[in-house]
Amino acid sequence: MSPYDPSAFPPFAVTVDLVVLTVRRHALCALAVRRGEQPFQGRWALPGGFVRPDEDLSAAAARELVEETGLCAHDPDAPAQANGAHLEQLATYGDPKRDPRMRVVSVAHLALAPDLPSPRAGGDAHSARWAPVETLLNQAAFGRDGEPAAPLAFDHAQILADGVERARSKIEYSSLATAFCPPEFTVGELRRVYEAVWGVVLDPRNFHRKVTGTPGFLVPTGGTTTRQGGRPAQLFRAGGATLLNPPMLRPEV
Repeated sequence: MSPYDPSAFPPFAVTVDLVVLTVRRHALCALAVRRGEQPFQGRWALPGGFVRPDEDLSAAAARELVEETGLCAHDPDAPAQANGAHLEQLATYGDPKRDPRMRVVSVAHLALAPDLPSPRAGGDAHSARWAPVETLLNQAAFGRDGEPAAPLAFDHAQILADGVERARSKIEYSSLATAFCPPEFTVGELRRVYEAVWGVVLDPRNFHRKVTGTPGFLVPTGGTTTRQGGRPAQLFRAGGATLLNPPMLRPEV
């Protein structure tokens, strides 16, 4: 039997790409980084990087999340933390031509977090910014400072579209929408998350009745806030339910 020779096989690598979503100024936004190196130098892309030889996929995604945003992957069984983010595996992308360097398979992850500050570029990224997902998913993507628009690098437009649809569908039947909210939030703030993610306008009274009447969805904290202006609004935190029954069905548009 011939000995195993690694050089006899073509180069192959695994990366993790992150669809990091947050709600800023009542719009669903994604983190985009400008690539500082080839390939696609100068183009905008999703944050991510190569998986190290000594780490598994979830650890690589959590590491990239910390490096790109300063957020820690949130343990769903632990109390909510100020710098925590929901992180889950999204899908695997393996088109042989998706990366011009070599055969690269990407395991994409979806990260959701409350309103986040302006990002700082890390790794091989030249700069980073939040952009509305509708802008990023536009066929021409976007430019900056008068530059011509160009599509996202690699197959990141498809990965982003898949991540956005995952978020839109999951908040129908799960409590995932609370991942966009601070540890204590009002029903109005939660409604604006649904409106931003779905891209619709919801009736406030009907929404309030649904979310407060869904068992295990929200738990009153006993406090109130006036941060949204007007009369004091009751504060809630996420309840123990992970699946919503009945679900919050997305309006048809």
